[in-house]
Amino acid sequence: MKIFEPSTCPRLVVKIGSALLVDPEGAIRRGWLEGIAADIAARVAAGQQVAVVSSGAIALGARRLKLAKGGRASLEDAQAAAATGQIALSQVWAEVLGANGLTAAQMLVTLDDLEDRRRYLNAAATLGRLLSLSVVPIINENDSVATAEIRFGDNDRLAARVAQAADAAGVVLLSDIDGLYDRNPAIPGAVHIPVVERIDGRIEGMADRGSASGMGSGGMVSKIEAARIAAAAGVSLAIASGRIERPLSTDARHTIFLPEKRTRARKAWLAGRLTAKGSIIVDAGAAKALTEGRSLLAIGATAIRGMFFRGDLVTIEGPNGPIARGLSEYDAPDAQAILGTRSEEQGEILGYAPRSTLVHRNHMALL
Repeated sequence: MKIFEPSTCPRLVVKIGSALLVDPEGAIRRGWLEGIAADIAARVAAGQQVAVVSSGAIALGARRLKLAKGGRASLEDAQAAAATGQIALSQVWAEVLGANGLTAAQMLVTLDDLEDRRRYLNAAATLGRLLSLSVVPIINENDSVATAEIRFGDNDRLAARVAQAADAAGVVLLSDIDGLYDRNPAIPGAVHIPVVERIDGRIEGMADRGSASGMGSGGMVSKIEAARIAAAAGVSLAIASGRIERPLSTDARHTIFLPEKRTRARKAWLAGRLTAKGSIIVDAGAAKALTEGRSLLAIGATAIRGMFFRGDLVTIEGPNGPIARGLSEYDAPDAQAILGTRSEEQGEILGYAPRSTLVHRNHMALL
Protein backbone atom coordinates (compact mmCIF):
# COMPACT_ATOMS: atom_id res chain seq x y z
CA MET A 1 0.00 0.00 0.00
CA LYS A 2 1.01 3.63 -0.35
CA ILE A 3 2.29 5.35 2.76
CA PHE A 4 -0.33 7.38 4.66
CA GLU A 5 -2.95 7.98 1.99
CA PRO A 6 -4.45 11.48 2.18
CA SER A 7 -7.81 9.96 3.04
CA THR A 8 -6.43 8.51 6.27
CA CYS A 9 -3.79 11.11 7.20
CA PRO A 10 -5.06 14.70 6.95
CA ARG A 11 -1.74 16.19 8.05
CA LEU A 12 1.66 14.63 7.31
CA VAL A 13 5.29 15.45 8.11
CA VAL A 14 7.94 14.24 5.66
CA LYS A 15 11.60 14.16 6.67
CA ILE A 16 14.25 14.09 3.94
CA GLY A 17 17.87 13.28 4.70
CA SER A 18 20.94 14.99 3.30
CA ALA A 19 22.06 11.98 1.28
CA LEU A 20 18.80 12.07 -0.68
CA LEU A 21 18.85 15.81 -1.39
CA VAL A 22 22.55 16.28 -2.11
CA ASP A 23 24.89 14.16 -4.23
CA PRO A 24 28.43 13.20 -3.08
CA GLU A 25 29.83 16.33 -4.76
CA GLY A 26 27.53 18.57 -2.72
CA ALA A 27 25.08 19.48 -5.50
CA ILE A 28 21.27 19.30 -5.26
CA ARG A 29 19.70 16.21 -6.82
CA ARG A 30 17.29 18.45 -8.69
CA GLY A 31 15.41 15.83 -10.69
CA TRP A 32 14.65 13.73 -7.62
CA LEU A 33 13.58 16.78 -5.65
CA GLU A 34 11.23 17.85 -8.44
CA GLY A 35 9.58 14.45 -8.14
CA ILE A 36 9.08 14.93 -4.39
CA ALA A 37 7.57 18.35 -5.04
CA ALA A 38 5.15 16.79 -7.54
CA ASP A 39 4.20 14.15 -4.95
CA ILE A 40 3.54 16.84 -2.34
CA ALA A 41 1.46 18.84 -4.81
CA ALA A 42 -0.66 15.77 -5.58
CA ARG A 43 -1.29 15.19 -1.89
CA VAL A 44 -2.19 18.83 -1.26
CA ALA A 45 -4.60 18.68 -4.21
CA ALA A 46 -6.17 15.60 -2.60
CA GLY A 47 -6.77 17.51 0.63
CA GLN A 48 -3.71 16.58 2.66
CA GLN A 49 -1.59 19.17 4.47
CA VAL A 50 2.15 18.48 4.27
CA ALA A 51 5.13 19.86 6.20
CA VAL A 52 8.71 18.96 5.29
CA VAL A 53 11.68 18.57 7.62
CA SER A 54 14.60 18.99 5.26
CA SER A 55 18.25 18.28 5.87
CA GLY A 56 20.93 19.35 3.42
CA ALA A 57 21.97 22.85 4.49
CA ILE A 58 25.38 21.82 5.84
CA ALA A 59 26.21 19.75 2.77
CA LEU A 60 25.24 22.57 0.42
CA GLY A 61 27.07 25.22 2.42
CA ALA A 62 30.22 23.13 2.70
CA ARG A 63 30.41 22.89 -1.08
CA ARG A 64 30.00 26.64 -1.53
CA LEU A 65 32.59 27.42 1.15
CA LYS A 66 34.93 24.63 0.01
CA LEU A 67 35.11 23.22 3.54
CA ALA A 68 36.80 19.89 4.27
CA LYS A 69 34.92 16.80 5.45
CA GLY A 70 31.60 18.08 4.18
CA GLY A 71 31.67 20.98 6.62
CA ARG A 72 31.91 18.75 9.67
CA ALA A 73 35.59 19.10 10.51
CA SER A 74 34.63 21.35 13.42
CA LEU A 75 31.53 22.79 15.05
CA GLU A 76 32.44 26.22 13.68
CA ASP A 77 32.67 24.83 10.13
CA ALA A 78 29.30 23.12 10.52
CA GLN A 79 27.69 26.33 11.77
CA ALA A 80 29.15 28.38 8.92
CA ALA A 81 28.13 25.76 6.36
CA ALA A 82 24.59 25.63 7.76
CA ALA A 83 24.21 29.41 7.66
CA THR A 84 25.39 29.53 4.05
CA GLY A 85 23.59 26.43 2.83
CA GLN A 86 20.25 27.31 4.36
CA ILE A 87 19.74 30.09 1.78
CA ALA A 88 20.39 27.70 -1.11
CA LEU A 89 18.17 25.02 0.43
CA SER A 90 15.25 27.39 0.91
CA GLN A 91 15.62 28.75 -2.60
CA VAL A 92 15.50 25.37 -4.28
CA TRP A 93 12.47 24.29 -2.24
CA ALA A 94 10.67 27.50 -3.16
CA GLU A 95 11.46 26.88 -6.84
CA VAL A 96 10.39 23.23 -7.07
CA LEU A 97 7.21 23.75 -5.03
CA GLY A 98 6.42 26.97 -6.89
CA ALA A 99 6.63 25.08 -10.19
CA ASN A 100 3.74 22.98 -8.85
CA GLY A 101 1.67 25.97 -7.76
CA LEU A 102 2.61 25.73 -4.07
CA THR A 103 4.06 28.31 -1.70
CA ALA A 104 6.97 27.34 0.56
CA ALA A 105 7.75 28.84 3.97
CA GLN A 106 10.92 28.48 6.02
CA MET A 107 11.02 27.62 9.73
CA LEU A 108 14.31 27.18 11.61
CA VAL A 109 13.87 25.58 15.01
CA THR A 110 15.84 23.69 17.63
CA LEU A 111 14.79 20.78 19.77
CA ASP A 112 14.73 23.20 22.69
CA ASP A 113 12.16 25.32 20.86
CA LEU A 114 9.79 22.37 20.92
CA GLU A 115 10.51 21.39 24.53
CA ASP A 116 9.91 24.81 26.07
CA ARG A 117 6.12 25.07 26.41
CA ARG A 118 5.86 28.74 25.46
CA ARG A 119 8.08 28.38 22.38
CA TYR A 120 6.30 25.12 21.53
CA LEU A 121 2.99 26.99 21.37
CA ASN A 122 4.54 29.65 19.15
CA ALA A 123 5.85 27.02 16.74
CA ALA A 124 2.56 25.10 16.81
CA ALA A 125 0.55 28.25 16.05
CA THR A 126 2.79 29.16 13.12
CA LEU A 127 2.72 25.64 11.69
CA GLY A 128 -1.04 25.41 12.05
CA ARG A 129 -1.64 28.72 10.31
CA LEU A 130 0.75 27.96 7.44
CA LEU A 131 -0.83 24.56 6.84
CA SER A 132 -4.34 26.01 6.97
CA LEU A 133 -3.28 28.39 4.17
CA SER A 134 -2.06 25.43 2.04
CA VAL A 135 1.55 26.60 2.47
CA VAL A 136 4.25 23.92 2.72
CA PRO A 137 6.53 24.67 5.70
CA ILE A 138 10.16 23.68 5.11
CA ILE A 139 11.61 23.06 8.55
CA ASN A 140 15.20 22.52 9.55
CA GLU A 141 17.16 22.50 12.75
CA ASN A 142 18.86 25.86 13.34
CA ASP A 143 22.34 24.38 13.09
CA SER A 144 23.99 27.78 12.59
CA VAL A 145 23.54 28.58 16.30
CA ALA A 146 23.99 25.08 17.70
CA THR A 147 25.79 24.93 21.03
CA ALA A 148 26.58 21.21 20.93
CA GLU A 149 28.07 18.97 18.29
CA ILE A 150 25.74 18.54 15.32
CA ARG A 151 25.03 14.82 15.09
CA PHE A 152 23.55 12.68 12.37
CA GLY A 153 19.92 11.79 13.01
CA ASP A 154 18.87 14.97 14.81
CA ASN A 155 16.29 15.70 12.12
CA ASP A 156 14.67 12.29 12.65
CA ARG A 157 13.77 13.26 16.18
CA LEU A 158 12.98 16.79 15.10
CA ALA A 159 10.46 15.45 12.57
CA ALA A 160 8.65 13.55 15.32
CA ARG A 161 8.53 16.66 17.50
CA VAL A 162 7.31 18.77 14.59
CA ALA A 163 4.52 16.24 14.09
CA GLN A 164 3.49 16.78 17.71
CA ALA A 165 3.48 20.55 17.30
CA ALA A 166 1.64 20.40 13.97
CA ASP A 167 -0.94 17.93 15.31
CA ALA A 168 -0.04 15.63 12.42
CA ALA A 169 -1.26 12.06 12.22
CA GLY A 170 1.77 10.66 10.44
CA VAL A 171 5.50 11.04 9.79
CA VAL A 172 7.49 9.60 6.92
CA LEU A 173 11.25 9.38 7.32
CA LEU A 174 12.68 9.08 3.81
CA SER A 175 16.07 7.42 4.04
CA ASP A 176 18.49 5.26 2.09
CA ILE A 177 16.87 2.12 3.51
CA ASP A 178 13.34 0.81 3.10
CA GLY A 179 12.67 0.14 6.77
CA LEU A 180 13.78 -1.89 9.75
CA TYR A 181 15.42 -5.31 9.40
CA ASP A 182 16.09 -7.90 12.07
CA ARG A 183 19.82 -7.45 11.39
CA ASN A 184 22.06 -5.53 9.02
CA PRO A 185 20.27 -5.93 5.65
CA ALA A 186 23.62 -6.57 3.98
CA ILE A 187 23.78 -9.88 5.85
CA PRO A 188 22.21 -12.81 3.96
CA GLY A 189 18.89 -13.86 5.47
CA ALA A 190 18.05 -10.44 6.94
CA VAL A 191 14.28 -10.14 7.36
CA HIS A 192 12.36 -6.92 6.72
CA ILE A 193 9.94 -5.88 9.51
CA PRO A 194 6.82 -4.33 7.92
CA VAL A 195 4.97 -3.33 11.12
CA VAL A 196 6.17 -2.55 14.64
CA GLU A 197 3.37 -2.50 17.19
CA ARG A 198 5.57 -1.81 20.20
CA ILE A 199 9.16 -0.62 20.58
CA ASP A 200 10.89 -2.90 23.07
CA GLY A 201 14.34 -4.33 23.68
CA ARG A 202 13.99 -6.73 20.77
CA ILE A 203 13.31 -3.90 18.31
CA GLU A 204 16.10 -1.77 19.76
CA GLY A 205 18.47 -4.72 19.38
CA MET A 206 17.73 -4.90 15.66
CA ALA A 207 18.84 -1.28 15.27
CA ASP A 208 21.98 -1.89 17.30
CA ARG A 209 23.02 -4.51 14.76
CA GLY A 210 23.34 -1.82 12.11
CA SER A 211 21.68 -0.33 9.07
CA ALA A 212 22.52 0.08 5.43
CA SER A 213 22.95 3.83 5.66
CA GLY A 214 26.72 3.75 5.57
CA MET A 215 26.70 6.13 8.54
CA GLY A 216 26.82 3.48 11.25
CA SER A 217 24.13 2.01 13.47
CA GLY A 218 23.25 5.47 14.80
CA GLY A 219 21.12 6.08 11.71
CA MET A 220 18.51 3.48 12.58
CA VAL A 221 18.84 4.08 16.31
CA SER A 222 17.82 7.70 15.85
CA LYS A 223 14.87 6.66 13.70
CA ILE A 224 13.60 4.31 16.38
CA GLU A 225 13.97 7.10 18.92
CA ALA A 226 11.88 9.27 16.60
CA ALA A 227 9.29 6.50 16.36
CA ARG A 228 9.13 6.34 20.14
CA ILE A 229 8.51 10.11 20.36
CA ALA A 230 5.84 9.88 17.67
CA ALA A 231 4.10 6.88 19.24
CA ALA A 232 3.85 8.63 22.60
CA ALA A 233 1.98 11.47 20.88
CA GLY A 234 -0.35 9.13 19.00
CA VAL A 235 1.43 9.64 15.67
CA SER A 236 2.22 6.88 13.15
CA LEU A 237 5.74 6.85 11.74
CA ALA A 238 7.08 5.14 8.63
CA ILE A 239 10.63 4.54 7.50
CA ALA A 240 10.78 4.34 3.72
CA SER A 241 13.39 4.43 1.01
CA GLY A 242 14.00 7.68 -0.82
CA ARG A 243 16.29 5.95 -3.26
CA ILE A 244 13.43 5.57 -5.71
CA GLU A 245 11.69 8.12 -7.89
CA ARG A 246 8.46 9.60 -6.51
CA PRO A 247 8.69 7.77 -3.15
CA LEU A 248 5.53 9.36 -1.72
CA SER A 249 3.34 8.11 -4.55
CA THR A 250 4.95 4.76 -5.31
CA ASP A 251 3.94 1.40 -3.87
CA ALA A 252 7.09 0.37 -2.03
CA ARG A 253 8.14 -1.62 1.00
CA HIS A 254 8.46 0.28 4.26
CA THR A 255 8.20 -0.15 8.03
CA ILE A 256 5.35 1.44 9.97
CA PHE A 257 5.59 2.02 13.71
CA LEU A 258 2.09 2.06 15.16
CA PRO A 259 1.21 4.72 17.75
CA GLU A 260 -0.47 4.60 21.09
CA LYS A 261 -4.08 5.67 21.02
CA ARG A 262 -4.10 9.35 20.17
CA THR A 263 -6.48 10.49 22.89
CA ARG A 264 -4.69 8.48 25.56
CA ALA A 265 -1.31 9.88 24.55
CA ARG A 266 -2.54 13.46 24.74
CA LYS A 267 -4.25 12.89 28.08
CA ALA A 268 -1.12 11.28 29.50
CA TRP A 269 0.94 14.28 28.45
CA LEU A 270 -1.47 17.05 29.42
CA ALA A 271 -3.26 15.55 32.40
CA GLY A 272 -0.75 13.12 33.85
CA ARG A 273 2.76 14.57 33.66
CA LEU A 274 2.28 18.26 34.30
CA THR A 275 0.98 20.18 37.31
CA ALA A 276 -1.72 22.75 36.51
CA LYS A 277 -0.65 26.32 37.27
CA GLY A 278 -4.18 27.70 37.50
CA SER A 279 -7.77 27.41 36.32
CA ILE A 280 -10.11 28.99 33.80
CA ILE A 281 -13.79 28.91 34.80
CA VAL A 282 -16.30 28.66 31.95
CA ASP A 283 -20.06 28.92 31.53
CA ALA A 284 -22.39 26.09 30.56
CA GLY A 285 -22.30 26.96 26.86
CA ALA A 286 -18.52 26.85 26.71
CA ALA A 287 -18.49 23.61 28.72
CA LYS A 288 -20.78 22.00 26.17
CA ALA A 289 -18.66 23.27 23.27
CA LEU A 290 -15.51 21.79 24.83
CA THR A 291 -17.09 18.34 25.13
CA GLU A 292 -17.91 18.59 21.41
CA GLY A 293 -14.23 19.04 20.60
CA ARG A 294 -14.06 22.81 20.24
CA SER A 295 -11.44 25.26 21.51
CA LEU A 296 -12.03 27.54 24.48
CA LEU A 297 -12.89 31.11 23.45
CA ALA A 298 -12.67 34.09 25.76
CA ILE A 299 -16.37 34.83 25.40
CA GLY A 300 -17.21 31.60 27.25
CA ALA A 301 -14.81 32.16 30.18
CA THR A 302 -16.06 33.75 33.40
CA ALA A 303 -13.12 33.73 35.83
CA ILE A 304 -9.38 33.16 36.17
CA ARG A 305 -7.80 31.49 39.20
CA GLY A 306 -4.09 31.42 39.97
CA MET A 307 -1.09 32.93 38.23
CA PHE A 308 0.03 31.27 35.02
CA PHE A 309 1.83 32.21 31.85
CA ARG A 310 1.38 31.37 28.20
CA GLY A 311 2.26 27.71 27.67
CA ASP A 312 1.47 26.69 31.25
CA LEU A 313 -1.00 23.90 31.93
CA VAL A 314 -4.38 25.06 33.23
CA THR A 315 -7.51 23.24 34.33
CA ILE A 316 -10.77 24.26 32.66
CA GLU A 317 -13.73 24.08 35.03
CA GLY A 318 -17.42 24.25 34.18
CA PRO A 319 -20.51 24.54 36.37
CA ASN A 320 -20.19 20.88 37.35
CA GLY A 321 -16.44 20.74 37.95
CA PRO A 322 -13.25 20.13 35.91
CA ILE A 323 -13.79 19.46 32.20
CA ALA A 324 -10.36 19.51 30.61
CA ARG A 325 -6.71 20.44 30.91
CA GLY A 326 -4.75 22.34 28.31
CA LEU A 327 -1.96 24.80 27.57
CA SER A 328 -2.98 28.43 27.99
CA GLU A 329 -2.50 30.77 25.04
CA TYR A 330 -2.34 33.79 27.39
CA ASP A 331 -0.71 34.96 30.59
CA ALA A 332 -3.27 35.07 33.42
CA PRO A 333 -3.56 38.90 33.57
CA ASP A 334 -4.29 39.15 29.85
CA ALA A 335 -6.76 36.26 30.04
CA GLN A 336 -8.47 38.06 32.91
CA ALA A 337 -8.70 41.26 30.87
CA ILE A 338 -10.61 39.66 27.99
CA LEU A 339 -12.99 37.39 29.90
CA GLY A 340 -16.39 37.28 28.24
CA THR A 341 -15.33 39.36 25.23
CA ARG A 342 -15.56 38.74 21.50
CA SER A 343 -12.46 38.58 19.32
CA GLU A 344 -13.13 41.97 17.72
CA GLU A 345 -12.97 43.63 21.16
CA GLN A 346 -9.83 41.95 22.43
CA GLY A 347 -7.22 43.83 20.39
CA GLU A 348 -8.36 47.16 21.76
CA ILE A 349 -8.36 45.83 25.34
CA LEU A 350 -4.93 44.19 25.14
CA GLY A 351 -3.17 46.66 22.89
CA TYR A 352 -1.94 43.92 20.57
CA ALA A 353 -3.41 41.46 18.07
CA PRO A 354 -5.19 38.79 20.12
CA ARG A 355 -4.81 35.07 19.73
CA SER A 356 -7.88 33.24 18.52
CA THR A 357 -8.41 31.08 21.63
CA LEU A 358 -7.69 30.93 25.36
CA VAL A 359 -6.90 27.21 25.01
CA HIS A 360 -6.75 25.57 21.59
CA ARG A 361 -8.32 22.16 21.15
CA ASN A 362 -5.05 20.77 19.76
CA HIS A 363 -3.44 21.43 23.16
CA MET A 364 -6.30 20.25 25.34
CA ALA A 365 -7.33 16.91 26.84
CA LEU A 366 -10.84 16.25 28.17
CA LEU A 367 -10.98 14.73 31.65
